[in-house]
Amino acid sequence: MELRTLRYFVAVAEEHHFGRAAARLHMSQPPLSRAIKQLESDLGATLLHRSAAGVTLTPAGAALLDEARTLLDQADRVRVRVAVAAGAATITVGILGDSTDQGAMRLAAAYRRRHPGIEVRIRETDLADPTCGLRAGLVDVALTRGPFDETGLTVHELRADPVGAVLRVDDPLARRDHLKLADLADRRWFQFPDGTDPIWQSYWNGGEPREGPVVSAVQECLQAVLWNGTVGLTPLGHDQPEELAAVPLTDMAPSRVVAAWNEGDANPLLQSFVQIATAAYRD
Repeated sequence: MELRTLRYFVAVAEEHHFGRAAARLHMSQPPLSRAIKQLESDLGATLLHRSAAGVTLTPAGAALLDEARTLLDQADRVRVRVAVAAGAATITVGILGDSTDQGAMRLAAAYRRRHPGIEVRIRETDLADPTCGLRAGLVDVALTRGPFDETGLTVHELRADPVGAVLRVDDPLARRDHLKLADLADRRWFQFPDGTDPIWQSYWNGGEPREGPVVSAVQECLQAVLWNGTVGLTPLGHDQPEELAAVPLTDMAPSRVVAAWNEGDANPLLQSFVQIATAAYRD
């Protein structure tokens, strides 16, 4: 058994679906399916019950999942210990906008427990750079939100959040249970500075050209709503000031929380970081 194959199996077991596991592993589904079938053949046991709805673990699969997680965790610790011994004891993490996200808080705690000897440097960036300094070489990995230009990057989804429109509480639309983007078509929307990734700007403008004030930070966006009635957007679940309300948008694609890093980066601390992040954001 190769560690890579065990990693494949754990992804399928946790996602309960070959397609979602393949996306998580950044590979196509056919080779993933072949790898799992070969693993079953090597072990002489059926590990998964397959159906149109997805997959479930057999008793043999459940036993392997426990052992595989233990083996992968140990291999991860070995890589990190070697990296520390070789002098690679620092990882720089870029965080977009809100470092109080509960997923990020759980990640910080879990990472400290797993790797107390690693120094984690945090670089919090504004809304004009969704890659948090990744392309400029300022960080090793970014905890951010998509979508943005992924050229030359590896992007791993951690969570998807529904999105709502931020409005003043005295706005008539703020009393609605939900809204559609068309309900906000005649409003002014916030804009990001010139040079901002156009994919990122388009998403936060609901896929349409808009006009409105230029902002670079979350607080600037909220103040534009408060003072000028500008439409803001936010992932739901974030607390708002009492003067503002967030109304769910039913036709807005979810905001994807992702970890991103440069393709081909051989930093041995990266794989461990992403593994721990995946678990922290799933809890």
